[in-house]
Amino acid sequence: MTAVFKALSDPTRRRVLQLLRRGPMSAGQLAGHFRVSKPTMSAHFAVLRGAGLIEAERQGKLIMYTLQISVLEDALLAFAQVFGWDLRARPARARRAATEVFSR
Repeated sequence: MTAVFKALSDPTRRRVLQLLRRGPMSAGQLAGHFRVSKPTMSAHFAVLRGAGLIEAERQGKLIMYTLQISVLEDALLAFAQVFGWDLRARPARARRAATEVFSR
């Protein structure tokens, strides 16, 4: 859970996740949305992969990234349980909470 929240703490990484909500994208497509160096974007991708929030798949010369929303949902559920909230009883609410994280 700590790795997920560390990954979410950076606005660039949150924006990457927002972009991936639309569907898989290549590293180049994602990098085109930011004014940072390729090594910086690679570091962001590594943090997101390490947290399990994205998966990378090589397709020829491209690396395609895909959002793994279930990891975020699990982290949010665990976080809610710290405060005694049982979102597992309301899965639609948990999914809505996970989606709202990316809309900010």
